[in-house]
Amino acid sequence: MKNDGYTYHDRITSAEAGETLGGFYSRRYPHSSEEEWRGHVEAGRVRRNGVTETDPDSVLRAGDRLEWRRPAWEEEDVPTDIPALAQTAGWMVLAKPSGIPVLPGGGFLRNTMLWIVRERHGALLAPVHRLGRGTSGAILFSRTTDAARALGRGMREGEIRKTYLALVQGLPAEDRFTIDMPIGPVPYAPLGMLHAASLVGKPSVSHCHVLRRNAERDQALLEVDIPTGRPHQIRIHCAVAGHPLVGDPLYRAGGLPIDSNAVPGDCGYFLHSWQIRFPDPASGETVHVVAPPPEILKPDSQ
Repeated sequence: MKNDGYTYHDRITSAEAGETLGGFYSRRYPHSSEEEWRGHVEAGRVRRNGVTETDPDSVLRAGDRLEWRRPAWEEEDVPTDIPALAQTAGWMVLAKPSGIPVLPGGGFLRNTMLWIVRERHGALLAPVHRLGRGTSGAILFSRTTDAARALGRGMREGEIRKTYLALVQGLPAEDRFTIDMPIGPVPYAPLGMLHAASLVGKPSVSHCHVLRRNAERDQALLEVDIPTGRPHQIRIHCAVAGHPLVGDPLYRAGGLPIDSNAVPGDCGYFLHSWQIRFPDPASGETVHVVAPPPEILKPDSQ
């Protein structure tokens, strides 16, 4: 599907003052090289303080307002069957299919959950948390500004609890185990930086329970509870434990990226947001929603 293009807005901070226009964009949006950004500027696609700017070497000042009009582009097809699992006037829990990103980025704009659910259910919908593109299952959206504030506070205070199902390589020796390796950005050539296992990262905890083992396939199904919610936490922590997710193109045993050109949005792994519990913003009562998993991740499936 070809979209209608999009205008990106940026405001230059005091720390960014002194950069050239082309240099700023190549750093801010590294999916394109500085040479490509120079081409965008010279083609008149960038406005600075409301005026078209065609000199990529112009020096930026603090407070400058930039607009980049990205031309229309062809977006990759994604699954768009997104049923509601539970809802009130203040929130919705939706069943995210694997393969669709939650937010715009990486070449996606209209083919995202945010765009689609706003078209279907209202412009105020906003995700309370995120799931990776390849992850399926329950995701909570707020429907009003009051609910967004309350649920956002619940996320920060640890009142929203999520349980996942993950298919991993290998057979864990223990039925229950905890991984507490910190997670933070590490150098990664294709993107510059990438979240991975890092001793200087943020504290991160995952509690794992083996639901079944398949010795013939050398695979196990884990139930994973994450009190913290770092980017790609389950993928990283399972790899730290020596059991990367089956089909994960990005993380290897040890929790560091594979030496490849893979990016976080690449699919192929099996991870499902199975259950979510949160306090209803209106009543304060605990809501518990279960998202039926795909066949390969069903706890009772062999």
